[in-house]
Amino acid sequence: MLFNSFEFLLFFPIVTVLYFLIPHRYRWFHLLIASCIFYCAFIPIYILILIFTIVIDYFAGIFIENSVGGRRHFFLVLSICANVGVLSYFKYYNFFISNFQSLFNYFHSSFPLSLMHIILPIGLSFHTFQAMSYTIEVYRRNQKAEQHFGIYALYVMFYPQLVAGPIERPQNLLHQFREEHHFDYTRVTSGLKLMLWGMFKKVVIADNLSTFVTQVYDSPHNFSGLPLIVATLFFSIQLYCDFSGYSDIAVGSAQVMGFTLMKNFDRPFFSASISELWRRWHISLSTWLRDYLYTPISVVTRNWEKWGIVFSLIVTFVLAGLWHGADWKFVVFGFLHGIALAYEFLTRKTRKKISKKVPSYIYQP
Repeated sequence: MLFNSFEFLLFFPIVTVLYFLIPHRYRWFHLLIASCIFYCAFIPIYILILIFTIVIDYFAGIFIENSVGGRRHFFLVLSICANVGVLSYFKYYNFFISNFQSLFNYFHSSFPLSLMHIILPIGLSFHTFQAMSYTIEVYRRNQKAEQHFGIYALYVMFYPQLVAGPIERPQNLLHQFREEHHFDYTRVTSGLKLMLWGMFKKVVIADNLSTFVTQVYDSPHNFSGLPLIVATLFFSIQLYCDFSGYSDIAVGSAQVMGFTLMKNFDRPFFSASISELWRRWHISLSTWLRDYLYTPISVVTRNWEKWGIVFSLIVTFVLAGLWHGADWKFVVFGFLHGIALAYEFLTRKTRKKISKKVPSYIYQP
């Protein structure tokens, strides 16, 4: 089910009204069932994928908390492998197989595996990262293992952020499912306004810009000059309004019921650098990458001094690009951002020296 669908127009008010009508002790179950219905509106059988990873991560969290030494590490690796394995199969299987086929064909040989007709489960990249953050935080002893299976399942499946985030941490969200939320007129109207603003960005701006952008990008050889420039500018606005609009609807719908989800966008087009852009754009993903990917890699490469940081940045953003899509253009996108961030890091001192000699209105480091 998508936010900009007629089904959601009926789903949201029914689920929300019932949420406030039923007793607090049953609300988690109500939201879990609602989230299952929301997810099954796509391909019902795919809910088994979610159940599979939820069961593994639930028990992995408990075993990690109750184990010591190498056993804790074993259960963490088991959880990560299960999540990454599911994500890799559905999102990257055909990408890697097609590349191996091309490589083998180049050497006039045949690759034994063939492409498969795989439909990517909705929101898989998002709820996979959210599930992984739980077991990692339990491993780091920043979060107690959740003993209530239903509450943990709801943490992974909570419908407002199931499709496109924000990617929440267990410290922020798990405890909120146990808190009693009363109807608050100011909070509800504020959430509805945020949802309406998100819907406007998604339906009115993004979807209309998409018509022109798709026309140009599908046949770029038929256009030149100004239309290509305008399409590129429109695509940036379309991408922002599409994604941030969806995030606004997610945060707003959760706010109506009393839940607080993290802010996912903070005026990214006002950024003065690439590093600032990533502090403002898709904040839940960029902080996830920082805490669970960049930091561990930089720890391993700390003896490489500044080049360890450069390596960590490039690897992190190449993988971030691949997370966005199973295509070489996304790998290149991530690599270029990694290079840009590495450049900012390596030239930081030089740019500061220049900024002291040049008026701020001329040069901004």
